[in-house]
Order: sequence, then C-alpha cells, then structure tokens
Amino acid sequence: MPDSWKTSREKIHGRTISISTYEHDDQRIVVAGFLKDDRFVDTRVITGEAFPRGTIHHMGLWLLVNCSTLVIEDLEMELISVPREICRETMGFLAPVKGMTIARGFTAKVKKLAGGEKGCAHVLELLLAMAPATLQGVATHRALNPSRVDSGQAKMILKYLVNTCHVWREDGPFVARHRALIERKAGEEA
Repeated sequence: MPDSWKTSREKIHGRTISISTYEHDDQRIVVAGFLKDDRFVDTRVITGEAFPRGTIHHMGLWLLVNCSTLVIEDLEMELISVPREICRETMGFLAPVKGMTIARGFTAKVKKLAGGEKGCAHVLELLLAMAPATLQGVATHRALNPSRVDSGQAKMILKYLVNTCHVWREDGPFVARHRALIERKAGEEA
C-alpha cells in the first residue's frame, strides 16, 4: 500500500470470498464457496432504508464436479443473509448451470444463462470465482492418484490452461514439458 494511503481512516466495508474443495468419491469433488459482505458502519441508502452495521450479504454455493469431465453434476445454493427478502426470489436461478462443463467460455455462458435480472449478482460473482478454484481442486484430487489420469484427461487440462498466464503460455517450457508427458502417456496406453 502506498504510504500516502496509510491513514487512520475507519474501515467501512469488507468482502470475503472463501472456496474449499472436498473429496466426494474417486471421480468427483465438492467445491464449497462462500461470499460475505460486512458493513462496519450504519448506513442509509437513497430510498431511506437503514442498514445497521453487520453482515449484509452471505451466500453459500456447493458444486458437485466430475473430475474426468469437469462437468457440474449438481449444485446447491443458500442465501444465509440478504439485505431484502425479495432477494430470496432468485433461488434456483443457477439451474441452467447444472450440466455445464468448466472450460473456456464458461464465464460468458454463465452470464448469458443466469446473469442480469435472472438472478443474484453476488452469487454469480461467487460462482465465477469458484470456476478456477475448482480446477485447482480437480488437480489436487487427481494428484492423489496420478496413475488414474489418462492422456485424454491430460489433454483436456492442457487445453484449458494454455495461455491463461505466463507460466502456461503456449510457447513456454512448462507447456512443452506437459505436451511431452501427454505424448508419452498416450504411447503407453496404445
């Protein structure tokens, strides 16, 4: 933080997103995510509504993900705390996401199917944060028993990761090493 920003100002708002992955069975994981907004001061909005300090948003989302296909097989949503009861009318808005594959284009598809007036911006933000964390959970699950990963699964992983960051750039040494491993694994399976 720049020194010029370091002051004794009062903290007024905080957002926490936490995501954890759990082993479900040999092929699937459960990814649990929570978004929580806390206000540290009393507020009054333009409509005149008063919001006391405390938790204003607290949402939970659970995904059951197939590690072989990256398909979201099931999901559950919980609105633990919302600023208005009308927010609860969004329950079920993520139903179209069930059956989707977490792959390139996931964010755009989700926004088209469940974004805007169709649902809750906070839960949608949580889901979109959970997608890359899900890939980390899948990788961890697979690393528990790497012999179960076949060349097709490895190709799918590589396809998703290429050019997502500097390390995974297409012409970089890390991708080249993984491609060589995939080719070797494919040769062993032949």
